[in-house]
Amino acid sequence: MKPSARVLDLYAVPEDSVPLVGGQGQSVLAGDLVLSPGRSQHIASWLNPIIAPLSVELDHERPRSIRIAMPIPTRDLQWVADGWGATRFEPGTRPCTDLDVLLATGRLLHARLAAKVTTAPHGIRHRDDRWATAERVAFGESQPTGIPTAVGALVSRLMAELDTTSLGPEQLVHGDLAGNVLLDASGIPFVIDVSPYWRPALWAEAVCVLDALMWMGADAAVLRGWSAGARRQAMLRAAMFRVLSDVDPDVSRYERVVSDVP
Repeated sequence: MKPSARVLDLYAVPEDSVPLVGGQGQSVLAGDLVLSPGRSQHIASWLNPIIAPLSVELDHERPRSIRIAMPIPTRDLQWVADGWGATRFEPGTRPCTDLDVLLATGRLLHARLAAKVTTAPHGIRHRDDRWATAERVAFGESQPTGIPTAVGALVSRLMAELDTTSLGPEQLVHGDLAGNVLLDASGIPFVIDVSPYWRPALWAEAVCVLDALMWMGADAAVLRGWSAGARRQAMLRAAMFRVLSDVDPDVSRYERVVSDVP
């Protein structure tokens, strides 16, 4: 999938584009921009004005602790063109798969976001994509419907273990950190593709741990820290969120992860 000539023109980049490795394999490099499809104009209209100044602020800090990809608007000052969004390309980056680094990055990022955004952005609760639908089920705000039997059985099991333990205050979080943190040429964590949710930071951290266990080969011993209390509750909700939002979830694999608490 490539952006149209119209999209390339609106972003003022050359017509030739090169596919980028990583992520979902749909982003392309055009000029000095990374163009990614499937972007929501509604989300970008409130999220990018938060991310852009924070990106500048973090890049000017010395020493740098984390960085965030800078969103770039079109020539007519829109954040999305025909479903394509853009960020400034950062050369020399490499994927980060170290769970400790991912968690530290998330904590730094969420601390900065909590300071910048003190109330839920308008519309963040009104998304209707499959991730938002799964998130609401995970937090008991709606019931799962139309799901396969195997998925339903796992979700029922997870729901039966839920209690009312607080996960902490809600704030703007990145709900998809694992796989969306790179290391720049200096080794500084570089955050991309912010997936916004208004949920406790502990839940976003649990999603990161779960994803690292499922797809990055993280040591299962990390689950020792997620076996009881608020952390266990966060992990249960993370598992429900992922298994319900995956198009074709590996249910048996999720079962092993959430059950294998040393």
